[in-house]
Amino acid sequence: MRNLEFIRADWPAPPQVRAVTTTRLGGVSSGPYASFNLGDHVGDVPDRVRANRARLGETLGLGAPPLWLRQVHGTRVVDVGQAVEGTEADGIVSAESGRACAVLTADCLPILLCDRAGTRVAALHAGWRGLAAGIVEAGVRAMRAPAPALFAWLGPGIGRTAYEVGDEVREAFAERDPGAAAAFTRSPRGRWMADMYALARRRLNAAGVVAVYGGEYCTASQEALFFSYRRDGTTGRMASLIWLG
Repeated sequence: MRNLEFIRADWPAPPQVRAVTTTRLGGVSSGPYASFNLGDHVGDVPDRVRANRARLGETLGLGAPPLWLRQVHGTRVVDVGQAVEGTEADGIVSAESGRACAVLTADCLPILLCDRAGTRVAALHAGWRGLAAGIVEAGVRAMRAPAPALFAWLGPGIGRTAYEVGDEVREAFAERDPGAAAAFTRSPRGRWMADMYALARRRLNAAGVVAVYGGEYCTASQEALFFSYRRDGTTGRMASLIWLG
């Protein structure tokens, strides 16, 4: 079994803030889930998912297993100390040392937040529906800190050259923010290529978060590193985690 490989957040967060996204490499799953699948809802063998999750916790030295949410492309954000496994939410916050916030993705955008003092962290799952509906704003509110005092990191999501969407997606953003139309360009098929990173930055900036980092990967085109639902349909999930060490 090869070593686990992580994408580590490149941002000026305090040293006690740890933030990573997993890749698809280093686990025990096979077939379309090969090999480090962390999603237990995608059809993989449950024992293999459990083994991958156990290896994740051991490798990162987490004080407790991540609390895995049931993500529904909504805007609910919960506190890690007030939720249980399978809580329906798309964001989670923590002020407890060793209690990791985690979200699962395979094209959707993971957004990690911390305050500049390193006392509170959050992980958000931002598909286009959640992003348009306000998951960023809900996450910023849940941080309970002035927005200019926050850092944000955009983890690996689908890139603008791979994410083709219809008019309804563009309209969902432009109705609330006319300037968001600039994040969409016409595709050869007359649809729209959406830049999820640009859309997330606009929402973060509008909410007052100016220190935004990341956004350089594409899950759909970097097949060797990432799972992608848009590319493969049946596939695994990466995890993006943030915690206080």
